[in-house]
Amino acid sequence: MGLTLYIGNKNYSSWSMRAWVLMRALDIPFEERRLSFGDFGPDAPFRRAIAGLTPAGKVPVLVLDDGLAVWDTLAIAETLHDLFPGQGGWPDATPARARARGLRAAQRSGSGTLRELCPMNIEAAMPEIGQRLWAEHEALRRDVARIESMWADALAASGGPLLFCRFSAADAFYAPVCMRLIGFGLPVSDVTRRYVERVRQHPAVADWITQALAEHEFVAVDEPYRTAR
Repeated sequence: MGLTLYIGNKNYSSWSMRAWVLMRALDIPFEERRLSFGDFGPDAPFRRAIAGLTPAGKVPVLVLDDGLAVWDTLAIAETLHDLFPGQGGWPDATPARARARGLRAAQRSGSGTLRELCPMNIEAAMPEIGQRLWAEHEALRRDVARIESMWADALAASGGPLLFCRFSAADAFYAPVCMRLIGFGLPVSDVTRRYVERVRQHPAVADWITQALAEHEFVAVDEPYRTAR
């Protein structure tokens, strides 16, 4: 099966990271098409490439070998589960699979303040900014506390080392959250810190990070706190 995954900059594109890391972790072969976020003008290469694939105009987009384009990372994860049953995208047991999907939905529907104030930026280390944001924004502290509580419950129920023992779509969806916690140096518990490190060291995540660091592209629209690298 020939699959093509359209993604954005690895340094910034958190939703692209989720789909890419999941496919790599599951050993699903695909062709990567990277579209730069550097220009969003009406005739920019990004706009031209994505226009015929999705009305949403966003990445990631997974194109199947029959030409069907699947956009939105949630839909991509479910499509992969249908196409490659038993490969571990979701836990095998129904109760664990339901909990994993609940965690995934909670990531998408909540944590808006964390996403807004702490955009993913793998190359940048901004602990001073993170410290200021933490002190100024109670909503940010609530977001992180909520995530930590969900992670702790899942890890305790599964016994670890990841949310549902082995790497799953739940871990892939929270990988960019781990990058935010690292980049902004937000204070977290030891349980959270150990989980974040295990995600960071997973081969698929580590490979994404390596490639993100090699991009050397500064995209001003994704840089609320810096004017240059």
